Amino acid sequence: MSSSKLPSSTHGSMSNQKRPSANFHPNIWGDIFLSSPSTNVDATTKLQHEELKEEVRRMIKVVMDDELFYRLRLIDTIKRLGVSYHFEREIEEVLLNLYEHDYEDGQTLETTSLQFRLLRENGFGVPCEWFNKFKDDEGNFNMSLTSDVKGLLELYEASHLRVHGEDILEEALGFTTTHLGLAKAAGTIEYPLSALVSRALYQPIHKGLPRLEARRFISIYRDDASHNKTLLKFAELDFNLLQISHKEELSKISRWGKSLDLPIKLPFVRDRLVEAYFCALGVYFEPQYSFAREILAKTMVMTSIMDDIYDAYGTLEELQLLTNAIQRWNVNYIDQLPEYMKSFYMPLLDLFGEKEQIMVKQGKSYRVKYAKDTFKQLCECYFVEAKWYNENFVPTMEEYMRNAVLSVGYMMLAVTSFIGMGDFVTLEIFNWASKNPKITNASSVVGRLMNDVTSHKFEQEKGHCASAVECYMREHAVSEEEACTELKKQVENAWKDINQEMIFSEISKVVPRPVLTRVLNVTRSINFIYKIGDEYTHVGKNTKDGITVLLIDPISVS
Repeated sequence: MSSSKLPSSTHGSMSNQKRPSANFHPNIWGDIFLSSPSTNVDATTKLQHEELKEEVRRMIKVVMDDELFYRLRLIDTIKRLGVSYHFEREIEEVLLNLYEHDYEDGQTLETTSLQFRLLRENGFGVPCEWFNKFKDDEGNFNMSLTSDVKGLLELYEASHLRVHGEDILEEALGFTTTHLGLAKAAGTIEYPLSALVSRALYQPIHKGLPRLEARRFISIYRDDASHNKTLLKFAELDFNLLQISHKEELSKISRWGKSLDLPIKLPFVRDRLVEAYFCALGVYFEPQYSFAREILAKTMVMTSIMDDIYDAYGTLEELQLLTNAIQRWNVNYIDQLPEYMKSFYMPLLDLFGEKEQIMVKQGKSYRVKYAKDTFKQLCECYFVEAKWYNENFVPTMEEYMRNAVLSVGYMMLAVTSFIGMGDFVTLEIFNWASKNPKITNASSVVGRLMNDVTSHKFEQEKGHCASAVECYMREHAVSEEEACTELKKQVENAWKDINQEMIFSEISKVVPRPVLTRVLNVTRSINFIYKIGDEYTHVGKNTKDGITVLLIDPISVS
């Protein structure tokens, strides 16, 4: 698939101008998601699922009278198995009780770390000073802790919920990473604990995609001799039932995607509908967000196409026309566009038109207006980058980042992710989110810098404006390696900003937690896609495996 070969009908008067060149690989999934899943859930399975759910609910209520560690471990297991969305109110009650009453000086490292993480995960601002008691007279973590692998693992996971200025958690991260790594290398950790350690060192819970981490944890938990049979069976059934509904959603969206006819009409763009849905699933997997997921996945597809028009094919003159058309948002403008751009512009107007019709009926048309405004802003940022590339202009880091935190598109996606959510997402929240508040800005920094560090070489080869790596190298006269090291530090600082906003800020008190969680989950999706390379553009093993376990292979129920 060559970007220089377009159907003859798309060649306008500007087609002979120099264009960037990108040869993206085609969609790797073929049509396997086009047809709806053939699995019908029988009444017996549904009944069994409901009965097990009520049994787990009773377990949570009864646990209030149990020993602290058992309460913590039960809540953590329910969360990690991916079924806590059924019991949010009950879990909140247990954690509130833990926050108000239960912290003792004599607790083990494992108990203290687990309590700290669970409370911070749910927005309770517990202090990092809890960990001072695990230090020696010189102010270092006690070396006796190195033999406590479970304690080290919990402290390691807890340290990822740190905010700025929490030096003890920085030290904890270094200490636990070193000693868990040594224990793993020595082969002294027994399975299944060894599997949890390996996974954590690669992907800490806090930064992982909830659905994918749940799928992995179910397999590991199954091999734990002390597992709770009720919990395990409920998690397995629940995963499979959800998977069936996710497959149905993807099938519906795939049929819409097929109608865009990308390989023929826009052969130079990335055909990544399945990957877009997978990212939307990372943002929310719960059944009540089905409509929201559909809107988000389709918007991601259109954004990806627009990105490739600006980056991988359009000439500057053509891009000026498209930018004007998107700002005017009017079907009458379509005749001024080159033929190939019409294949993007018309479906874009149709998609937002459909969203609008549905929202008008619900009295929430303002939601689509905010999403449209952020989309217009995004295309302006794309045009700025196209001009920079065209003029061989390398901006300062500050200038680059001012545009880049918007051009990465995550603020637009965060606003769009709220469209199909419940009534608790008010006009005020859309207004707040559209001003790129600190939490979405931090999410954008994570995405932009991870993307730039992993893909800048490919981008430069195909023709692209300077990335953060080039801008930083030029401004600070440093090597590529030094620039990448510094940008990775900025990514870690942005994660601390996200934690700060979710746990300690005023925003965490006034913006509903499900709203903030969407922004956190957008960041987790980014983290997954760019962890070892751009696995959206070049779909690699990680993404293939993730899509396979979440959307193709059911779990065998024990």
